[in-house]
Amino acid sequence: MQRVNQKKLLVMALYAGEIMLKNGGETYRVEDTIIRLCKSRNFPFVESYVTPTGIIISVDNEGEDHNEMISYVKRINSRSINLNKINEVNDFSRKFVESSMSLEEAMAKLKAIDQLPAYNLKTRALFGGIASAFVALLFGCNFYEFFAALMTSILVTISLHQLQKNGFNLFITNMAGGSVAALMAILFSIHPAIHVDMVIIGAIMIMVPGVAITNAVRDTISGDLVSGLARGAEAFLIAISIAFGVGFILKTWVFLAGGNLI
Repeated sequence: MQRVNQKKLLVMALYAGEIMLKNGGETYRVEDTIIRLCKSRNFPFVESYVTPTGIIISVDNEGEDHNEMISYVKRINSRSINLNKINEVNDFSRKFVESSMSLEEAMAKLKAIDQLPAYNLKTRALFGGIASAFVALLFGCNFYEFFAALMTSILVTISLHQLQKNGFNLFITNMAGGSVAALMAILFSIHPAIHVDMVIIGAIMIMVPGVAITNAVRDTISGDLVSGLARGAEAFLIAISIAFGVGFILKTWVFLAGGNLI
């Protein structure tokens, strides 16, 4: 295989891993995908090291010419959750391995996957609100609290979107989301049938880092201790920021209202 093809294959595999990692994929899954893509084109040596913030890949042909080895490093600056893109890359990798797909065609398919549109804000706000309202229902809320959690969650989703769009970091974004949830819960508690705790419990569910916690556990179990600790720290930071935002608003309200919170 020619050197230029070796480079193209490495760039293509790196791009596939980048898409998966940026959209919430586990590190062991990203490593496995990269190795499978490279070895499907008869590279005897393929090594991949992935963390939540970066990808390192090295490939080599047979022989003793050290100049044939090529390594690439890719820094991952932002991460989100889009399981649809992960699924699409998984399907792509299976088709690439099982066929003689050209590298040009493979790159075109990956670019199409990378450009797949996410759900729009209205859809995410509506269904995030419905999910949050039903979480509140699981904790025994009444109809009024159900509606309050629904509306609060919608507003929190919109607030998070605007903050992320303007480049605010993870801590500030989730702290603001927690603050909005607590503030709206206090405003809704003017109605005697609505309790602040029920509304907050439901509204913050859309911010709880469930995928990050799951990936942290799975990475740790699979032996990726660095990635497991990193994802666990990320989940812990998100939880702390949510708690800080909610706690600040509640503490302020207790102080201003003389302790009559609920």
